[in-house]
Amino acid sequence: MSDNELGAFLRARREDVKPAEVGLPDGARRRTPGLRRSELATVAGVSVEYLTRLEQGRDRNPSMQVLITLADALRMTADERVHLRHLAKVASGAIGLCPGAERAPGRTVGAGVRAVLDRLEPAPAVLLNRLGDVLARTGGYERLFGPVGLLEGDPPNVYRYAFADVRARVAYPEWDRVADEHATALKLEIAHDDPYATEFVADLTFVAGAAFAERMARPPRPPRLASVERLAHPRAGELRLAREALDVSGGEQRILVYLPADAATSAALDRLTGRVPGALRAVNA
Repeated sequence: MSDNELGAFLRARREDVKPAEVGLPDGARRRTPGLRRSELATVAGVSVEYLTRLEQGRDRNPSMQVLITLADALRMTADERVHLRHLAKVASGAIGLCPGAERAPGRTVGAGVRAVLDRLEPAPAVLLNRLGDVLARTGGYERLFGPVGLLEGDPPNVYRYAFADVRARVAYPEWDRVADEHATALKLEIAHDDPYATEFVADLTFVAGAAFAERMARPPRPPRLASVERLAHPRAGELRLAREALDVSGGEQRILVYLPADAATSAALDRLTGRVPGALRAVNA
């Protein structure tokens, strides 16, 4: 492996981007595939000299703002942004600096919690840790959120999906409200001086951009779980789901159970889960 993975990645992405993709003329007799350094520097608003140092590995500690600017200019996908952020941490030597283990978000699922989830089948229910990682779920939850792409992460994460996956804007008809709710919950975590939450928020700020950063910059407010969440399911249509949250493991984890908020959603969930019609009754919300 090269000792300049960050610089090599930036150069490779620069050479993959066509001038027309960033609003520049192609020009004739180009010797450089993709963008020239001077062109990327112009689009990103950095100096050619600084970009050269980054690509050559002579500068290994770019700021978060520089990384965001370069990622935007190079039209990076969410996955490419995650990779860029990882390479930047490796280059700066920060990758091996782990926060104190006493506040590490729990990922162990206790036997009692598993038993509770088993009892909830086939209702949609999920176990989350305090940073939104999906630790365990019922089959009903998979049938509800698998088709919209939420479970494709490693591990799946409800916050990362909402802000960094373009499919979330389709899946949640009230995406702005969902995004506000998630940002409020994360602000509560970083207010506890949690280094894991702080690092998670920094990563998500880089990957998700302004939609997330602007919400995190707003004044804090008490967290509030909306009584009903709307979900646009590709098979079942639009659903109205009431949610019940149950804290477990001393508040480090929680079980979120989804219940139909109206008769149409009840019937749709029956079809998705294979229940006898009417077995999962709607709740008043």
